Amino acid sequence: MHKFFNLAARVSLLVYLVMLVASYFVDFPYVWTWIPLGLWVLIGFGVNRRAADAEEHPVTGSEAAAVEVAVPVTGRWKALNSPASKVPSHGTRAYGQKYAIDIVAEPADGTRPGFGWWPLARRCEAFPAFGAEVLAVADATVVVAEDRQRDHLSRTSWLALLYFFLVESVVRSLGGARRVIGNHVILDLGDGTYALYAHLKRGSLAVRPGDQVHTGQLLGRCGNSGNSTEPHVHFQLMDAADPNTAHGTPFTWLGVGVPCNGRTFEAAGTAVSA
Repeated sequence: MHKFFNLAARVSLLVYLVMLVASYFVDFPYVWTWIPLGLWVLIGFGVNRRAADAEEHPVTGSEAAAVEVAVPVTGRWKALNSPASKVPSHGTRAYGQKYAIDIVAEPADGTRPGFGWWPLARRCEAFPAFGAEVLAVADATVVVAEDRQRDHLSRTSWLALLYFFLVESVVRSLGGARRVIGNHVILDLGDGTYALYAHLKRGSLAVRPGDQVHTGQLLGRCGNSGNSTEPHVHFQLMDAADPNTAHGTPFTWLGVGVPCNGRTFEAAGTAVSA
């Protein structure tokens, strides 16, 4: 049922966009375009509200305990959109993102480009996170591994960010979870817990579905695919392998905890298990 409503929301949005374009060539009441737009908003709100109710009133009657896993990167990083600062961390529970976190590489020399009016966009190589190793957070089985989507330019200027929210995000939402999270890996950690890594670099994956991986093993490299404004690692735990139906699961990183928004932390990495 959840998949059906997600599909209905995307179809409503698509119909709205088609009618909006068609209104410039065909004479029909413009108010008609508000019907599919209204359906998209109502269905999307209903799906998110239902997911919220399911998580706030789980069958067990209590909030799930945080699952401790290793840090998925090494080096100096900064946390953004952290569940330590706000839940849901990304403003939505869709795709199991309730406790998701974004992290960007933050070298001590300050070489990470800032945000402003110019340049409008930068190449991925300008960001220190691009190409950084992304590691398994536990001994696990690879369930999904995809890295065929392109890495796009950054959206780190005001005009590019406007385009990102008004055009790109809307179009990507029509493609569902796959287009939003970009290149990604999903690991089965056991006991009903799955780890998702999103926005990975095209062609960088070192694993494929069915592989058994160990803590600290290389999975792929950080990229800028999917709904991403700059190269970064998006990490989350969830209770199912399919992001369309999964609920978010809280996590804590071994030796780091859950860094709050803006906090910089050092990750030493975990040796690969024998």
